[in-house]
Amino acid sequence: MTERRIYIVGAGVSGLVAAIELEKAGYSPVILEASDHIGGRIRTLTKDAYLLDVGFQVLLTSYPEAQLYLNYETLRLRKFQPGAVVFKPGDTFAIYDPLRNPFKLLNMAFSKVGTIFDKYRMFTLTKELKEKQLEAIFLEPEITTLQYLKIRGFSDKIIKYFFKPFFKGIFLEPYLETSSRMFEFVFKMFATGHAAIPENGMGQIPKQLAANLTQTTFRLNTKVTSIEKNVIRLESGDTLTADEIILTVPPHGILPNYTGAPVTYRKVTNMYFTLQKSFMARPMIGLVPDEKYLINNLLFLTDVSKEYAKDGRALLSVSIIKDVSNETNLVSQVALELETLSGILAEHFKHIETIQVDKALPVLNNIKYVLPAHHQQWNDHLFLAGDHLLNASINGAMAAGRKAAAALLSNLHQHPV
Repeated sequence: MTERRIYIVGAGVSGLVAAIELEKAGYSPVILEASDHIGGRIRTLTKDAYLLDVGFQVLLTSYPEAQLYLNYETLRLRKFQPGAVVFKPGDTFAIYDPLRNPFKLLNMAFSKVGTIFDKYRMFTLTKELKEKQLEAIFLEPEITTLQYLKIRGFSDKIIKYFFKPFFKGIFLEPYLETSSRMFEFVFKMFATGHAAIPENGMGQIPKQLAANLTQTTFRLNTKVTSIEKNVIRLESGDTLTADEIILTVPPHGILPNYTGAPVTYRKVTNMYFTLQKSFMARPMIGLVPDEKYLINNLLFLTDVSKEYAKDGRALLSVSIIKDVSNETNLVSQVALELETLSGILAEHFKHIETIQVDKALPVLNNIKYVLPAHHQQWNDHLFLAGDHLLNASINGAMAAGRKAAAALLSNLHQHPV
Protein backbone atom coordinates (compact mmCIF):
# COMPACT_ATOMS: atom_id res chain seq x y z
CA MET A 1 0.00 0.00 0.00
CA THR A 2 1.08 3.60 -0.65
CA GLU A 3 2.35 5.41 2.48
CA ARG A 4 0.46 8.67 2.92
CA ARG A 5 -1.11 9.98 6.10
CA ILE A 6 -4.63 10.54 4.83
CA TYR A 7 -7.34 11.34 7.35
CA ILE A 8 -11.08 11.45 6.67
CA VAL A 9 -13.16 13.40 9.17
CA GLY A 10 -16.57 11.78 9.53
CA ALA A 11 -17.68 8.15 9.13
CA GLY A 12 -20.94 8.92 7.36
CA VAL A 13 -21.76 7.70 3.88
CA SER A 14 -19.62 10.41 2.28
CA GLY A 15 -16.55 9.46 4.30
CA LEU A 16 -17.03 5.75 3.71
CA VAL A 17 -17.27 6.23 -0.06
CA ALA A 18 -14.18 8.46 -0.04
CA ALA A 19 -12.31 5.73 1.82
CA ILE A 20 -13.41 3.11 -0.73
CA GLU A 21 -12.02 5.24 -3.56
CA LEU A 22 -8.74 5.86 -1.74
CA GLU A 23 -8.30 2.15 -1.05
CA LYS A 24 -8.85 1.43 -4.76
CA ALA A 25 -5.92 3.76 -5.46
CA GLY A 26 -3.70 1.93 -2.96
CA TYR A 27 -4.00 4.16 0.11
CA SER A 28 -4.85 3.32 3.73
CA PRO A 29 -6.86 6.22 5.16
CA VAL A 30 -7.81 6.78 8.79
CA ILE A 31 -11.41 7.81 9.51
CA LEU A 32 -11.95 10.06 12.55
CA GLU A 33 -15.52 9.90 13.85
CA ALA A 34 -16.87 11.99 16.73
CA SER A 35 -19.63 9.53 17.67
CA ASP A 36 -19.50 5.88 18.68
CA HIS A 37 -20.89 4.56 15.38
CA ILE A 38 -20.43 4.73 11.63
CA GLY A 39 -23.08 5.84 9.15
CA GLY A 40 -23.76 9.40 10.24
CA ARG A 41 -27.47 10.12 9.87
CA ILE A 42 -28.18 6.61 8.55
CA ARG A 43 -28.55 4.39 11.57
CA THR A 44 -30.73 1.56 12.89
CA LEU A 45 -31.17 0.93 16.61
CA THR A 46 -32.36 -2.28 18.25
CA LYS A 47 -34.84 -2.15 21.10
CA ASP A 48 -36.46 -5.28 22.47
CA ALA A 49 -37.71 -7.21 19.42
CA TYR A 50 -37.66 -4.23 17.04
CA LEU A 51 -35.41 -2.52 14.53
CA LEU A 52 -35.78 1.26 14.73
CA ASP A 53 -34.38 3.44 11.96
CA VAL A 54 -33.28 6.84 13.25
CA GLY A 55 -35.73 9.01 11.34
CA PHE A 56 -37.94 7.90 8.48
CA GLN A 57 -35.54 7.02 5.67
CA VAL A 58 -35.71 5.02 2.46
CA LEU A 59 -33.27 4.14 -0.29
CA LEU A 60 -34.32 5.13 -3.80
CA THR A 61 -32.96 2.34 -5.98
CA SER A 62 -32.47 4.65 -8.97
CA TYR A 63 -29.80 6.68 -7.19
CA PRO A 64 -26.83 6.43 -9.61
CA GLU A 65 -24.26 6.55 -6.82
CA ALA A 66 -26.03 3.86 -4.80
CA GLN A 67 -25.93 1.62 -7.85
CA LEU A 68 -22.15 2.12 -7.96
CA TYR A 69 -21.43 1.35 -4.33
CA LEU A 70 -24.18 -0.89 -2.96
CA ASN A 71 -25.01 -4.52 -3.59
CA TYR A 72 -28.80 -4.47 -3.57
CA GLU A 73 -29.08 -8.25 -3.55
CA THR A 74 -26.91 -8.57 -0.45
CA LEU A 75 -28.89 -5.82 1.28
CA ARG A 76 -32.01 -7.88 0.59
CA LEU A 77 -33.97 -4.78 -0.33
CA ARG A 78 -37.69 -4.80 0.36
CA LYS A 79 -39.62 -2.49 -1.96
CA PHE A 80 -42.52 -0.17 -1.31
CA GLN A 81 -45.59 -0.27 -3.50
CA PRO A 82 -45.56 2.90 -5.66
CA GLY A 83 -47.97 5.60 -4.56
CA ALA A 84 -49.39 6.50 -1.17
CA VAL A 85 -52.48 6.11 0.99
CA VAL A 86 -54.13 9.34 2.13
CA PHE A 87 -55.76 9.25 5.57
CA LYS A 88 -58.62 11.51 6.58
CA PRO A 89 -60.84 10.92 9.62
CA GLY A 90 -63.31 8.29 8.50
CA ASP A 91 -61.91 8.02 4.99
CA THR A 92 -58.86 6.76 3.09
CA PHE A 93 -57.94 6.81 -0.57
CA ALA A 94 -54.89 5.89 -2.61
CA ILE A 95 -52.82 7.46 -5.35
CA TYR A 96 -50.84 5.29 -7.79
CA ASP A 97 -48.23 5.68 -10.51
CA PRO A 98 -50.17 4.79 -13.69
CA LEU A 99 -46.98 4.51 -15.76
CA ARG A 100 -45.51 1.89 -13.43
CA ASN A 101 -48.79 0.08 -12.80
CA PRO A 102 -51.21 0.51 -15.76
CA PHE A 103 -53.76 -1.72 -14.04
CA LYS A 104 -54.23 1.02 -11.43
CA LEU A 105 -55.06 3.65 -14.06
CA LEU A 106 -58.80 3.35 -13.47
CA ASN A 107 -58.30 3.66 -9.70
CA MET A 108 -56.19 6.76 -10.30
CA ALA A 109 -58.78 8.33 -12.57
CA PHE A 110 -61.45 8.12 -9.89
CA SER A 111 -59.22 8.81 -6.88
CA LYS A 112 -60.39 11.60 -4.60
CA VAL A 113 -56.86 12.92 -4.28
CA GLY A 114 -57.29 15.42 -7.14
CA THR A 115 -59.11 16.33 -10.33
CA ILE A 116 -59.05 14.41 -13.61
CA PHE A 117 -56.77 17.17 -14.94
CA ASP A 118 -54.41 16.56 -12.02
CA LYS A 119 -54.19 12.90 -13.01
CA TYR A 120 -53.28 13.89 -16.56
CA ARG A 121 -50.66 16.37 -15.30
CA MET A 122 -49.24 13.73 -12.98
CA PHE A 123 -49.02 11.32 -15.89
CA THR A 124 -47.21 13.85 -18.12
CA LEU A 125 -44.88 15.01 -15.32
CA THR A 126 -43.88 11.42 -14.58
CA LYS A 127 -43.27 10.70 -18.26
CA GLU A 128 -41.31 13.93 -18.76
CA LEU A 129 -39.03 13.43 -15.76
CA LYS A 130 -38.36 9.80 -16.61
CA GLU A 131 -36.86 11.03 -19.89
CA LYS A 132 -35.05 14.08 -18.48
CA GLN A 133 -31.30 13.82 -17.86
CA LEU A 134 -30.19 14.37 -14.28
CA GLU A 135 -27.66 17.00 -15.34
CA ALA A 136 -30.46 18.94 -17.04
CA ILE A 137 -32.56 18.93 -13.86
CA PHE A 138 -29.82 20.63 -11.89
CA LEU A 139 -29.32 23.32 -14.54
CA GLU A 140 -32.94 24.48 -14.32
CA PRO A 141 -33.72 27.85 -12.68
CA GLU A 142 -34.55 27.37 -9.02
CA ILE A 143 -37.97 28.23 -7.66
CA THR A 144 -39.80 26.73 -4.70
CA THR A 145 -41.46 23.36 -5.13
CA LEU A 146 -44.84 24.95 -4.38
CA GLN A 147 -44.35 27.55 -7.13
CA TYR A 148 -43.27 24.79 -9.49
CA LEU A 149 -46.42 22.76 -8.86
CA LYS A 150 -48.68 25.75 -9.33
CA ILE A 151 -46.94 26.75 -12.57
CA ARG A 152 -47.51 23.22 -13.84
CA GLY A 153 -51.20 23.66 -13.19
CA PHE A 154 -51.75 21.26 -10.31
CA SER A 155 -54.85 22.05 -8.31
CA ASP A 156 -54.89 23.11 -4.66
CA LYS A 157 -56.63 19.81 -3.95
CA ILE A 158 -53.85 17.50 -5.11
CA ILE A 159 -51.23 19.81 -3.60
CA LYS A 160 -53.02 19.55 -0.24
CA TYR A 161 -53.79 15.84 -0.29
CA PHE A 162 -50.69 14.44 -1.98
CA PHE A 163 -47.77 16.73 -2.77
CA LYS A 164 -47.65 18.56 0.57
CA PRO A 165 -47.84 15.61 2.96
CA PHE A 166 -45.68 13.39 0.73
CA PHE A 167 -42.86 15.87 0.14
CA LYS A 168 -43.12 17.43 3.59
CA GLY A 169 -42.05 14.04 4.85
CA ILE A 170 -39.07 14.03 2.47
CA PHE A 171 -38.00 17.68 2.69
CA LEU A 172 -38.95 18.04 6.38
CA GLU A 173 -40.48 21.47 5.90
CA PRO A 174 -44.20 22.33 5.72
CA TYR A 175 -44.42 24.91 2.95
CA LEU A 176 -42.63 23.16 0.05
CA GLU A 177 -40.01 25.90 -0.05
CA THR A 178 -37.35 23.39 -1.12
CA SER A 179 -35.77 23.95 -4.54
CA SER A 180 -37.67 22.74 -7.58
CA ARG A 181 -34.44 21.05 -8.68
CA MET A 182 -34.61 18.80 -5.64
CA PHE A 183 -38.28 18.10 -6.31
CA GLU A 184 -37.61 17.05 -9.89
CA PHE A 185 -34.66 14.91 -8.83
CA VAL A 186 -36.58 13.08 -6.09
CA PHE A 187 -39.69 12.70 -8.26
CA LYS A 188 -37.58 11.22 -11.05
CA MET A 189 -35.93 8.79 -8.64
CA PHE A 190 -39.33 7.59 -7.43
CA ALA A 191 -40.60 7.33 -11.02
CA THR A 192 -37.65 5.39 -12.43
CA GLY A 193 -36.92 3.09 -9.51
CA HIS A 194 -38.35 1.95 -6.21
CA ALA A 195 -38.37 3.21 -2.67
CA ALA A 196 -36.90 0.40 -0.59
CA ILE A 197 -35.38 -0.49 2.74
CA PRO A 198 -32.84 -3.21 3.53
CA GLU A 199 -34.49 -6.20 5.15
CA ASN A 200 -32.68 -5.55 8.44
CA GLY A 201 -32.85 -1.76 8.53
CA MET A 202 -31.28 1.27 6.88
CA GLY A 203 -28.19 0.87 9.03
CA GLN A 204 -27.20 -2.03 6.79
CA ILE A 205 -26.20 0.52 4.12
CA PRO A 206 -23.19 2.03 5.95
CA LYS A 207 -22.36 -1.42 7.35
CA GLN A 208 -22.09 -2.78 3.81
CA LEU A 209 -19.92 0.16 2.71
CA ALA A 210 -17.63 -0.31 5.72
CA ALA A 211 -17.37 -4.04 5.04
CA ASN A 212 -15.69 -3.18 1.73
CA LEU A 213 -12.87 -1.42 3.57
CA THR A 214 -9.91 -3.67 4.36
CA GLN A 215 -7.10 -1.10 4.67
CA THR A 216 -8.95 1.70 6.48
CA THR A 217 -8.59 2.40 10.20
CA PHE A 218 -11.59 3.66 12.16
CA ARG A 219 -11.13 5.87 15.22
CA LEU A 220 -14.53 6.32 16.85
CA ASN A 221 -15.25 8.75 19.72
CA THR A 222 -12.60 11.02 18.20
CA LYS A 223 -13.94 14.52 17.76
CA VAL A 224 -12.06 16.99 15.56
CA THR A 225 -12.20 20.55 16.89
CA SER A 226 -10.13 22.37 14.28
CA ILE A 227 -7.96 21.93 11.22
CA GLU A 228 -5.15 24.35 10.38
CA LYS A 229 -3.36 23.61 7.14
CA ASN A 230 -2.41 19.95 7.65
CA VAL A 231 -2.72 19.79 11.45
CA ILE A 232 -5.83 18.22 12.99
CA ARG A 233 -6.66 19.15 16.58
CA LEU A 234 -8.78 16.74 18.59
CA GLU A 235 -11.09 17.39 21.51
CA SER A 236 -8.77 15.25 23.63
CA GLY A 237 -6.01 17.84 23.13
CA ASP A 238 -3.98 15.62 20.83
CA THR A 239 -2.91 16.72 17.37
CA LEU A 240 -2.42 14.77 14.17
CA THR A 241 -0.24 15.79 11.25
CA ALA A 242 -1.66 14.75 7.91
CA ASP A 243 -0.45 14.66 4.34
CA GLU A 244 -4.04 14.97 3.11
CA ILE A 245 -7.43 15.43 4.79
CA ILE A 246 -10.99 14.96 3.59
CA LEU A 247 -13.50 16.86 5.73
CA THR A 248 -17.01 15.44 5.31
CA VAL A 249 -18.77 17.56 7.94
CA PRO A 250 -19.67 21.26 7.53
CA PRO A 251 -16.49 23.33 7.94
CA HIS A 252 -17.95 26.12 10.07
CA GLY A 253 -16.21 26.09 13.46
CA ILE A 254 -13.55 23.63 12.28
CA LEU A 255 -11.67 25.72 9.70
CA PRO A 256 -10.55 28.94 11.44
CA ASN A 257 -10.55 30.99 8.22
CA TYR A 258 -13.84 29.67 6.88
CA THR A 259 -16.16 32.62 6.24
CA GLY A 260 -19.21 30.84 4.83
CA ALA A 261 -22.50 30.68 6.67
CA PRO A 262 -22.97 27.74 9.03
CA VAL A 263 -25.11 24.88 7.75
CA THR A 264 -28.49 24.70 9.46
CA TYR A 265 -30.62 21.59 9.73
CA ARG A 266 -34.23 20.54 9.65
CA LYS A 267 -35.59 18.38 12.44
CA VAL A 268 -37.95 15.42 12.57
CA THR A 269 -39.54 13.46 15.39
CA ASN A 270 -39.87 9.76 14.67
CA MET A 271 -42.18 7.70 16.90
CA TYR A 272 -42.56 3.93 16.97
CA PHE A 273 -45.64 2.00 18.05
CA THR A 274 -46.61 -1.65 17.78
CA LEU A 275 -50.02 -3.09 17.08
CA GLN A 276 -51.42 -6.59 16.84
CA LYS A 277 -51.61 -6.21 13.06
CA SER A 278 -51.28 -3.50 10.42
CA PHE A 279 -54.38 -1.50 9.54
CA MET A 280 -52.84 -0.74 6.14
CA ALA A 281 -51.80 -4.28 5.19
CA ARG A 282 -49.76 -3.08 2.21
CA PRO A 283 -46.22 -1.71 1.82
CA MET A 284 -47.20 1.92 1.18
CA ILE A 285 -46.60 5.24 2.90
CA GLY A 286 -49.61 6.76 4.64
CA LEU A 287 -50.10 10.52 4.39
CA VAL A 288 -52.06 12.77 6.77
CA PRO A 289 -52.88 16.02 4.94
CA ASP A 290 -54.91 17.65 7.73
CA GLU A 291 -52.57 20.25 9.20
CA LYS A 292 -54.32 20.12 12.59
CA TYR A 293 -52.67 16.74 13.14
CA LEU A 294 -49.17 16.29 14.50
CA ILE A 295 -48.68 13.22 12.30
CA ASN A 296 -47.40 13.95 8.81
CA ASN A 297 -46.82 10.43 7.51
CA LEU A 298 -46.92 6.89 8.80
CA LEU A 299 -45.72 3.50 7.69
CA PHE A 300 -45.96 -0.05 8.94
CA LEU A 301 -42.35 -1.12 8.46
CA THR A 302 -43.38 -4.74 8.92
CA ASP A 303 -45.60 -4.42 5.83
CA VAL A 304 -42.32 -3.86 3.95
CA SER A 305 -39.98 -6.16 5.90
CA LYS A 306 -41.11 -8.64 8.55
CA GLU A 307 -37.60 -8.52 10.05
CA TYR A 308 -38.31 -5.15 11.69
CA ALA A 309 -40.26 -6.98 14.42
CA LYS A 310 -39.14 -10.33 15.79
CA ASP A 311 -42.28 -10.94 17.86
CA GLY A 312 -44.78 -11.05 15.01
CA ARG A 313 -46.44 -7.73 15.88
CA ALA A 314 -46.80 -4.86 13.42
CA LEU A 315 -44.24 -2.05 13.82
CA LEU A 316 -45.59 1.41 13.00
CA SER A 317 -43.33 4.38 12.23
CA VAL A 318 -44.86 7.85 12.64
CA SER A 319 -43.09 11.01 11.43
CA ILE A 320 -43.76 14.50 12.80
CA ILE A 321 -42.14 17.59 11.31
CA LYS A 322 -43.88 20.09 13.61
CA ASP A 323 -42.01 21.33 16.67
CA VAL A 324 -43.22 19.10 19.50
CA SER A 325 -40.52 19.98 22.01
CA ASN A 326 -43.11 21.53 24.34
CA GLU A 327 -45.69 18.75 24.01
CA THR A 328 -46.08 17.18 27.45
CA ASN A 329 -48.38 14.33 26.41
CA LEU A 330 -46.95 13.56 23.00
CA VAL A 331 -47.41 9.79 23.12
CA SER A 332 -51.06 9.91 24.15
CA GLN A 333 -51.82 12.72 21.70
CA VAL A 334 -50.34 10.81 18.76
CA ALA A 335 -52.10 7.61 19.86
CA LEU A 336 -55.41 9.49 19.84
CA GLU A 337 -54.66 10.77 16.33
CA LEU A 338 -53.98 7.20 15.24
CA GLU A 339 -57.31 6.16 16.75
CA THR A 340 -59.13 8.84 14.77
CA LEU A 341 -57.41 7.85 11.54
CA SER A 342 -57.68 4.09 11.92
CA GLY A 343 -60.73 3.48 14.09
CA ILE A 344 -58.57 1.40 16.46
CA LEU A 345 -58.63 2.41 20.12
CA ALA A 346 -55.60 4.43 21.20
CA GLU A 347 -54.89 2.01 24.04
CA HIS A 348 -53.98 -0.69 21.53
CA PHE A 349 -51.03 1.32 20.17
CA LYS A 350 -48.05 0.32 22.30
CA HIS A 351 -45.37 3.02 22.31
CA ILE A 352 -41.85 1.67 21.76
CA GLU A 353 -39.62 4.72 21.27
CA THR A 354 -39.55 8.39 20.35
CA ILE A 355 -36.48 9.58 18.46
CA GLN A 356 -35.82 13.30 18.00
CA VAL A 357 -33.44 13.88 15.10
CA ASP A 358 -32.15 17.44 15.38
CA LYS A 359 -29.86 17.26 12.34
CA ALA A 360 -32.03 15.29 9.96
CA LEU A 361 -31.41 17.25 6.73
CA PRO A 362 -29.16 20.19 5.87
CA VAL A 363 -30.98 23.29 4.65
CA LEU A 364 -29.43 24.09 1.27
CA ASN A 365 -29.65 26.83 -1.32
CA ASN A 366 -28.38 26.41 -4.87
CA ILE A 367 -28.91 22.66 -5.12
CA LYS A 368 -26.23 20.95 -7.22
CA TYR A 369 -25.72 17.54 -8.79
CA VAL A 370 -21.97 17.71 -9.41
CA LEU A 371 -19.21 19.95 -8.14
CA PRO A 372 -16.00 20.77 -10.03
CA ALA A 373 -12.98 19.14 -8.41
CA HIS A 374 -11.31 22.47 -7.66
CA HIS A 375 -14.37 23.55 -5.66
CA GLN A 376 -13.77 20.65 -3.29
CA GLN A 377 -10.11 21.49 -2.66
CA TRP A 378 -9.74 23.93 0.23
CA ASN A 379 -5.93 24.03 0.23
CA ASP A 380 -2.98 21.84 -0.72
CA HIS A 381 -3.87 19.37 2.03
CA LEU A 382 -7.62 19.66 2.60
CA PHE A 383 -10.58 18.50 0.51
CA LEU A 384 -14.28 18.94 1.27
CA ALA A 385 -17.08 16.37 1.04
CA GLY A 386 -20.56 15.80 2.47
CA ASP A 387 -24.08 16.09 1.09
CA HIS A 388 -24.26 19.74 2.21
CA LEU A 389 -22.07 20.55 -0.81
CA LEU A 390 -24.52 19.09 -3.34
CA ASN A 391 -27.97 17.97 -2.27
CA ALA A 392 -29.43 16.39 0.83
CA SER A 393 -29.65 12.73 -0.16
CA ILE A 394 -27.79 9.45 0.07
CA ASN A 395 -26.87 10.01 -3.58
CA GLY A 396 -25.52 13.49 -2.81
CA ALA A 397 -23.42 12.20 0.10
CA MET A 398 -21.92 9.41 -1.98
CA ALA A 399 -21.20 11.70 -4.94
CA ALA A 400 -19.48 14.26 -2.71
CA GLY A 401 -17.30 11.58 -1.13
CA ARG A 402 -16.34 10.15 -4.50
CA LYS A 403 -15.52 13.57 -5.94
CA ALA A 404 -13.44 14.59 -2.91
CA ALA A 405 -11.35 11.43 -3.23
CA ALA A 406 -10.96 12.08 -6.96
CA ALA A 407 -9.81 15.65 -6.30
CA LEU A 408 -7.29 14.43 -3.70
CA LEU A 409 -5.91 11.76 -6.04
CA SER A 410 -5.71 14.23 -8.92
CA ASN A 411 -3.75 16.64 -6.74
CA LEU A 412 -1.33 13.87 -5.77
CA HIS A 413 -0.89 12.96 -9.41
CA GLN A 414 -0.15 16.57 -10.33
CA HIS A 415 2.17 17.10 -7.36
CA PRO A 416 3.83 13.76 -6.64
CA VAL A 417 5.97 13.53 -3.54
